Amino acid sequence: MHIEPGVVDGAKMALAYGTAAAAAGYSFKLAAEDLKQHSVPSFILRAVMATVGTFVFFEVLPHFAVGVSEVHFILGTTLFLLLGPAAAAFGLVFGLLMQGTFFAPSDMPMFFVNMTTLLFPLFAVHALAKRVVPQATAYVDLDYTQVLKMSAVYQGGVVAWVAFWAIYGQGVGAENIQSVLAFGGAYLLVILIEPIADLAVLAGAKALRGTQGSGIFTNRLHDAA
Repeated sequence: MHIEPGVVDGAKMALAYGTAAAAAGYSFKLAAEDLKQHSVPSFILRAVMATVGTFVFFEVLPHFAVGVSEVHFILGTTLFLLLGPAAAAFGLVFGLLMQGTFFAPSDMPMFFVNMTTLLFPLFAVHALAKRVVPQATAYVDLDYTQVLKMSAVYQGGVVAWVAFWAIYGQGVGAENIQSVLAFGGAYLLVILIEPIADLAVLAGAKALRGTQGSGIFTNRLHDAA
């Protein structure tokens, strides 16, 4: 989902700075809420785990250029379910920063654009989870339909933001629209794969109920709200 350098530039980057600042502010709000239920060491540990996971998603898992951007298997809902929204948000940002700094410095001019693209869909998943997951249900007990809805919201949000940035930066020319559609079509593969990965991870987490309260995972993973 990396927006390529030059897609958004010049004065238009001001919007990216604003959206990234808003995303950062909401991430800190989530962190404050997280710390009401978890210790500081737990939050730091989960944020580090999310950072490593994000880096793996970008650099280790298969990724390929399609249309206006690159398709990555960014398992945002997996990070959310295991580690909580705040740790996932910080991990996505620091993982993106680490990947760009050490492996893809040419992407750094688009850091705030890509940060926005990663975080706002995560916030949407957080809002959706409050609606589709009953308070009496721990995340390890989610079914396929619930997980699919979250995955579709996250990955669909990524596609929507990529499309927005591409059109905002380059207009509605036929070639640009074709590139956007090619990217969106390729991303359907991720939408199909992520729920399966999420259910597999949750099945494994269910077998780790002994870690409950250890701070390694978000409390909601094993405990109902």
